[in-house]
Amino acid sequence: MISPSDKIKNLPPYLFGAIDVLKNRAHANKQDVIDMGMGNPDLPTPKCVVERLVDTVTKHPRTHRYPQAKGMPKFRKAICDWYDRRFGVKLDPDTEAVALIGSKEGIAHLYLAYLNQGDLVLVPNPCYPVHYNGVVLAGGAVHLMPLREENGYLPDLASIPEKVRKRAKIMILNYPNNPTGAVIEDKKYLEEVVRFAKKYDIIVVYDNAYSEVTFGDYDAPSFLQVKGGKDVGVEFGSFSKTYNMAGWRIGWAAGNSEILGVLAKYKSYLDYGVPTFVQLSGVRALELEKKDIQPTLDEYEKRFDFFVKKLSSIGWDVKKPKATMYLWAKIPPPYANMPSLEFAELLIETTGIAVAPGIGFGTYGEGFVRIAMVTHYKRFHDAFLRLKKFMKNPPSQK
Repeated sequence: MISPSDKIKNLPPYLFGAIDVLKNRAHANKQDVIDMGMGNPDLPTPKCVVERLVDTVTKHPRTHRYPQAKGMPKFRKAICDWYDRRFGVKLDPDTEAVALIGSKEGIAHLYLAYLNQGDLVLVPNPCYPVHYNGVVLAGGAVHLMPLREENGYLPDLASIPEKVRKRAKIMILNYPNNPTGAVIEDKKYLEEVVRFAKKYDIIVVYDNAYSEVTFGDYDAPSFLQVKGGKDVGVEFGSFSKTYNMAGWRIGWAAGNSEILGVLAKYKSYLDYGVPTFVQLSGVRALELEKKDIQPTLDEYEKRFDFFVKKLSSIGWDVKKPKATMYLWAKIPPPYANMPSLEFAELLIETTGIAVAPGIGFGTYGEGFVRIAMVTHYKRFHDAFLRLKKFMKNPPSQK
């Protein structure tokens, strides 16, 4: 058998692939699975966006042809118009916005476009898997930046050794954060990031996929709002969570024109871009106002309020986040000494509830699980009843 590349061999098993194995095993055992593992929105795409797609596909067959790799002008203009309305950020649609086949793919492509063998990337730990795995696949090296609760899950830039700072080529940040749900409370932190990046000539990659999935009066910032942000970085945006379009595979990158030019050049050799009819649907989504997506946010908040209260009643203390669709939960006391993967396996085998083990997001995720609010509201009551029984039967009593 011909051996795969060292890059593939050096990667750990993909987190959500491992969760799928557990779910499939549970299904095979005739269990009723409540899937709270992957951040896969269960709510519908806005009706007007679906109608735009149907109309375009049906009436405009030219949109079935190859698209432009960097994105059609109308789509790139819609991105820039959205940034202007949402953040007061002015962008040039010709040079400062690029269409992506999802922000996950875009981040991986940027790594491939910029990293030579051994080039160093500053990566948070825990993190969304592609933030780390994309570096490995591109042949780069990783310096982990621990995200600790006592630091608000923000990287401590001062703790990064000077020799690492001088070597680093890229730093990736993600707020609102997946998996922790942490947010940027003060833009002064991002100003510090800009100064750090300018001093050491580092590209900042800012994954802002959850900027619109916020609750209460919290308003997530854009990295491009910060003075000098566009000088050093690019921001990735997604339709998946805001508009429940995860399966449509469309996103964007915006910001520094030189960095985006390199990304667009790489993409032109690798892919044909987002289908034109999907881009036009994206334009319609970007025209929506906050009130149009508010029902989605209200539904998530309803789920959070119910489940956090119920978990507290059985001794599982979990904090409701200000953003994202995730609970970042310490493994509860009866099981606190259990590794997160072992806990997740036991949980699905015993209760049929699938969650994501913290170790799948990095070593500093050990001791936690991520619970996604992506199942019907009524299922949270079922999940609570199962967990209540599970909490009364810890390993020591088996």
